[in-house]
Amino acid sequence: MKLTAIVAMAPGRIIGKNGTLPWHISEELQFFKNTTTGHPVVMGRKTFDSIGKPLPKRENLVLTRDPAWHADGVEVIHRPADIRDLPLVSPEIFIIGGAQIYQFFLPQTTDLLVSHIHQEYDGDTVFPPFEHEFPNVETVLEHPDFTVKRHSRA
Repeated sequence: MKLTAIVAMAPGRIIGKNGTLPWHISEELQFFKNTTTGHPVVMGRKTFDSIGKPLPKRENLVLTRDPAWHADGVEVIHRPADIRDLPLVSPEIFIIGGAQIYQFFLPQTTDLLVSHIHQEYDGDTVFPPFEHEFPNVETVLEHPDFTVKRHSRA
């Protein structure tokens, strides 16, 4: 099993505002979709609620502490270790947020795919520091509005 975190981040490590993305960049969303389609995605309940429905063509795993919470089209997990017990369609699992989920899974991820948004945005949610743990950096995609970099462990 390989855990890869995927995130879009503006300067100042901003990843969200009021439970949603502070920007709308179609090409960045398309990169996310193309990269995660066919793979399991892990998100927190708040992130699922902000999306409002399961992401198509992906196994949606929602991590929540609430034992009564459920939603159609998702696999509910209550402990991160539960992921290991699931029969998943792909050995690569994408961690897609939110901030607490990233923070928890960061020590277990092998790679980070970060869309570095060029413009500054106001926000109330930030991505944790990670550069010291992922010293290998490769540019995956250059776009006028963002640059995607793969950060990997040594």
